Amino acid sequence: MSGELSPIDKAKFVAAKCAAELVEDGMRVGLGTGSTAAWLVRCLGEMVREDGLKITGVPTSARTAELAREVGIEVITLDEARWLDLTIDGADEFDGDLNLIKGGGGALLQEKIVATASDQMVVIADKAKEVEMLGAFPLPIEVIPFGWQTSQALVEETLISMDVMGRSSTLRMNGASPYVTDEGNHILDLHLNRIGNPRQLALVLNQIPGVVENGLFIDICDTVVIGYGDGKVEVRDINEGTIETDRIDFVETDNLFADLGE
Repeated sequence: MSGELSPIDKAKFVAAKCAAELVEDGMRVGLGTGSTAAWLVRCLGEMVREDGLKITGVPTSARTAELAREVGIEVITLDEARWLDLTIDGADEFDGDLNLIKGGGGALLQEKIVATASDQMVVIADKAKEVEMLGAFPLPIEVIPFGWQTSQALVEETLISMDVMGRSSTLRMNGASPYVTDEGNHILDLHLNRIGNPRQLALVLNQIPGVVENGLFIDICDTVVIGYGDGKVEVRDINEGTIETDRIDFVETDNLFADLGE
């Protein structure tokens, strides 16, 4: 099955497989949302079923919760867990300081809450997600439906004074209707091209009425696990200042590939 994977899917898989090895018995683990995080959930599910790993997972979206239950992971809420040992999630972009853009999958609010309620956050990503400067990927912000156009206008006006290249925004759609998050909100995607000061922008955006949260994750990620299409994995720990490399072999009979059509 693994031979049918594209290089990008192989990269996502090896990053997820490597990160799954950081999870230990008894841990409360935040489970991210998105295509790379889906690989992680399946890897952990295999460890639960075949190796007897005992963990509880706190999903960052309804679809992650559904997948986790399907593969045999015990699911609890963040309120039940109170605090997590580890959160593993994907990212749309990350820079050299491990600042992130997240929210491409529409779950940025729950993802940020879960990540900041954890002792450690690990990001799993393919090499293409690494950038010198954030902003090529549109920055998602979650806004309440009431007066969202006013919030959009305020955001675009605020961007005039920010260190960004682009200042346009679009309402994320789901077919003919606005996309609705698990919390019942909308998402505006900001087309900034380059973000010169992510920390300042994150603080300013959250002061705008109607904005619930933004997709800039600053000083939250501790470690990034970068996957490559040839099976190479690179692990960067920003706290320890270390970079380690490994290689993961693909197993043709691995059940993980049987039902993943993402």
